[in-house]
Amino acid sequence: MVTSRDVARLAGVSQATVSRAMTANSEVSPATRARVMAAMEQLRYVPHAGAKAMKTRRTRTIGVVVADLANPFYPEVLDELTRSLDAAGFRVVVWNSGKTGNKDAIKAIGEAAVDGVVFATATGDSSELRAASDVRRPIVLINRIVEGVECDRVSSDNADGGASVADFFLENGRTDVAFISGDEQAATSRDRQKGFLQRMAHLGYPVPEHLRVAGGFSHDRTEQATRRLLSRSPHPRAIFCANDFMALGALDARQEMGVPAHQCWIVGYDDIAMASWPSFSLTTVRQPSREMASVGARLLLERIEDPSLPPRDVRFASALVVRGSTPLTPATPGGETG
Repeated sequence: MVTSRDVARLAGVSQATVSRAMTANSEVSPATRARVMAAMEQLRYVPHAGAKAMKTRRTRTIGVVVADLANPFYPEVLDELTRSLDAAGFRVVVWNSGKTGNKDAIKAIGEAAVDGVVFATATGDSSELRAASDVRRPIVLINRIVEGVECDRVSSDNADGGASVADFFLENGRTDVAFISGDEQAATSRDRQKGFLQRMAHLGYPVPEHLRVAGGFSHDRTEQATRRLLSRSPHPRAIFCANDFMALGALDARQEMGVPAHQCWIVGYDDIAMASWPSFSLTTVRQPSREMASVGARLLLERIEDPSLPPRDVRFASALVVRGSTPLTPATPGGETG
């Protein structure tokens, strides 16, 4: 069995230098570190994670809490998070949060099995967030804001994004519109709804209560809600959904009911990769999810190194991206999109 003594002998350094070379921010020259790493690779030496954790009080593991992985937004965020954290020498464990919390996540957080936690989903009653806050585990919220929790946060300007959809509708004469909300406890849904509804009302076209329906961040619930909206006479001429996953459900309902795209626009929020696919061509509010994830990873790593840092709040601008689900002019027969 290869040991750190064997690595030290091959690299021509002391065993203590081998340990320091494997520790981030240690005072080891780049040349020495490279020699140690080359010896480790040649001998196929793998440090014992448990022993290293006992010495450093670090597990080199980050927990990531997400919601429904069927929503393409989360895999995109996870891809960037794992890329950034892996580059820094951290492993990632992913927990899918439910209404009652993820028991494995709560246990791991309480037992200090992770050095920090990234929350890509969280609300005020999140069991995982409460567990991490109670034991003062380093936390970063991505695409979420939870009042009363002191931590680093990365988000986009959701209210401004919602307002931009209202402006787009009204600039193009779409005054009879509907809004399908996500989880009412999620700040993202509330802020997008607030920005949209307030701008509509301010410009003289308030959205009536019967055209404000809940979609619960669900494709299927949104599809059903859209069917009900499009069954009305007259039906709304535009529908704003709280995220893209929901908007895909709305597109499915519109297509299945045979409603032409120019008769009822569909708009989402996030700009997931699928939104640009020709099959969907979804108009949406873009937020830089990958950049948000990268910044979130950096903030968490800095927090792990220095827990005394004041909470940071990074907010990115949003931008409306117009595609075929909101055709500005009716398509010619056979050429309709969306």
